[in-house]
Amino acid sequence: MSTTAASNLSPAFPERAAWGTAGKLRAWQAQALQDYLGRSPRDYLAVATPGAGKTTFALRVATELLAARVIEQITVVAPTEHLKTQWADAAARVGIRLDPGFSNRVGGTSRDFDGVALTYAGVASKPLLHRGRTERYKTLVILDEIHHGGDNRSWGDALHEAFEPATRRLALTGTPFRSDTSAIPFVTYVEDAQGVRRSASDYTYGYGEALADGVVRPVLFLAYGGDMRWRTRAGDELAARLGEPLTKDLINQAWRTALDPKGQWIPSVLAAADRRLSEVRRHVEDAGGLVIASNQTQARAYARILEQIGGEKPTVVLSDDTGASKRIEEYAQGTSRWMVAVRMVSEGVDVPRLAVGVYATSTQTPLFFAQAIGRFVRARRRGETASVFVPSVPTLLDHAARLEDERDHVLDRPRNDEDSIWAPEEDLLAAANETKSTPDGDALPFEALESAAEFDHILFDAEQFGLGTVSGSPEEEDFLGLPGLLEPEQVAHVLRSRQPKNTAPDHGASPSEHRALAATRKELNSLVAAYARKTGAPHAVVHADLRKHCGGPSLDRATGEQVSERIATIRRWFVGRR
Repeated sequence: MSTTAASNLSPAFPERAAWGTAGKLRAWQAQALQDYLGRSPRDYLAVATPGAGKTTFALRVATELLAARVIEQITVVAPTEHLKTQWADAAARVGIRLDPGFSNRVGGTSRDFDGVALTYAGVASKPLLHRGRTERYKTLVILDEIHHGGDNRSWGDALHEAFEPATRRLALTGTPFRSDTSAIPFVTYVEDAQGVRRSASDYTYGYGEALADGVVRPVLFLAYGGDMRWRTRAGDELAARLGEPLTKDLINQAWRTALDPKGQWIPSVLAAADRRLSEVRRHVEDAGGLVIASNQTQARAYARILEQIGGEKPTVVLSDDTGASKRIEEYAQGTSRWMVAVRMVSEGVDVPRLAVGVYATSTQTPLFFAQAIGRFVRARRRGETASVFVPSVPTLLDHAARLEDERDHVLDRPRNDEDSIWAPEEDLLAAANETKSTPDGDALPFEALESAAEFDHILFDAEQFGLGTVSGSPEEEDFLGLPGLLEPEQVAHVLRSRQPKNTAPDHGASPSEHRALAATRKELNSLVAAYARKTGAPHAVVHADLRKHCGGPSLDRATGEQVSERIATIRRWFVGRR
């Protein structure tokens, strides 16, 4: 075991050191380490955005504590079997020997090991066994993605029972918020001025900071809408446009219609994503893509579509078993184009070459969305970007626009307007969790009949680009063909340069009418930008609020009268008249 080896471990193991940082701890890791060693707390919560290097930080803490004989053994608790092996491999690089094959049935491990790697489920099944091990040795417990510890009360109780005697506990997470009010074990909650208890971290390193430091990639979200048609259980045929203001039920049904592999939405979006991946691979030769599906049936169907598009069979990951872990590792170390997964690659799994994603699942909680996007932000070299294709659904676009927001786990939930699609996170989470994940063979409450995909816009840094771009046009291809290596400021510059100078006129409109419409749309965008600066709300959220308040289609399809109404509305908002 060596603290020197821990210092020289890639700042974000494995092989994810940002440009100019290899061979030393990143600034946040060094600062957090200094804070930890200076205070020597029994419990410590480090919140760091995915890809920032939480594993490296934790292993450096472990080597310091072992060298100082503060601890004798290490227990790592991770969400999945695959992550147990990943932790053991990372620890071996710094001379710490962890046993990822520890079994509750056997109850022990070889003296060759300095500790064990477990899953939360494994601990919950026999907490007294692990309490015995924790009492027997001075133990450091590393709780990876600690928010899983409160998945239900029995898990939280089991963690308390197993690790209450621990000498030290180090909790790690990239997403310190949950969809319920179950307290996360060993996390401190502090009451704010409104009497609301929120999780309090000891050290926080957010996505915005990491992006500014060049540690993570900037993410471009390519939103696709389109016309959907489906049949309800009652036999009624309904049609709606994905991306238009709709009720929650209609949004969810239009969304699931889009994800049906028998329609045209998914094949069109997968084809666009494949073209984007080809462009990225011109600059990043081993760049890969990931499709996140709702269930196994759809995952297999999406894989067949991708094979038809590109002629290469994707890697398909369907469950958290030994074979799936091996497939992920082979994909991570290879150069093949696509991987399709259900949920296994949503958190913690390191595939640094992932650069293009398709969010083809109906899961809509901020927690899952943040974890999914975390698979694409890991930067290996300066200038890498990530591109994620998403359905044009208000909830997802709001999550995307708030990617840089820092969230805490809230125990005391204030009541909000439950009908608002832009309600605060707590209500969105509760509503989203009422819709269970769809297992194989589970009949949907409707039958998807027809779907078509249309490019809506690109969302970058909470700002929309490409409004008014026609699907299948050279302008859309320009956006899909953005260079694969760009600095964040270059991304914004290129996107602005590729904004459509004009919006295609309505049939029969005179040139003067078109210029007038383009001018009013430009005025509205300027007002939205100013209002966003004033309120701190993302541009996309302000546009969505205006559409909800005034009605009508998205800005690229709104008439001059509808745009003028929104201008008048937002002017009233500036003076506090809602």
